Amino acid sequence: MQKITIAIDGYSSCGKSTLAKALAHKLNYNYIDTGAMYRAVTVYALRNGIINADKTINIEKLISALNDIEVTFVFNPETHISDTFLNNENVEREIRNMEVSSIVSKISSIKEVREKMVALQRKMGKSKGVILDGRDIGTNVFPKAELKLFMTADNDVRANRRLNEYKSKGQYFTLEEVKQSLYQRDQEDINRKENPLMKAEDAIVLDNSDISREEQLEFVLKLIADLQFISRQEQSQH
Repeated sequence: MQKITIAIDGYSSCGKSTLAKALAHKLNYNYIDTGAMYRAVTVYALRNGIINADKTINIEKLISALNDIEVTFVFNPETHISDTFLNNENVEREIRNMEVSSIVSKISSIKEVREKMVALQRKMGKSKGVILDGRDIGTNVFPKAELKLFMTADNDVRANRRLNEYKSKGQYFTLEEVKQSLYQRDQEDINRKENPLMKAEDAIVLDNSDISREEQLEFVLKLIADLQFISRQEQSQH
């Protein structure tokens, strides 16, 4: 069966990575968490004094450090998914904390950072059989992806999902703090100058506010099966 590229875009806490991981496992595809790549850069910036106490970024210092930042994914046999590594160090847990979440949109809006990460993403995904999730996969990274999804969900549903995610990692915040963080992230993603978050014209909208993980997985698998059926029909006609 011919492998394809699957691009999943959408807002924070809409289950993009959950769906992408489930699809990758089911299809035996490679999964690339592009958001984790920007989070890893953010961790580097926090550790190296590139982000100041008032959350301002020394952009020149960050740009000059880009050659010293290596982001890779290493398969974890215990979880059966890939962990994010920053310069050969596993930072999977650190990249998910609130401090990183509060600043990553500003890091990802920097043109030179995006150029480096997009080049890496295209290199990782050039051989097909890959699923990427992020903010600009279908519009910028892989505009010719065979399947594009744009995920969304009710704001309260999103906030409760993120709150539960933090709790599971021993991080405790109020629901209002999480809602404000998500709102700020949305605004920064939508309004940034470099490749803002937007739905590709040919993307299929998937609102998972009221459906289970199993239902959304089956929905997307049906889309893939339909695509592959159409492809076989077209090939048989030539």
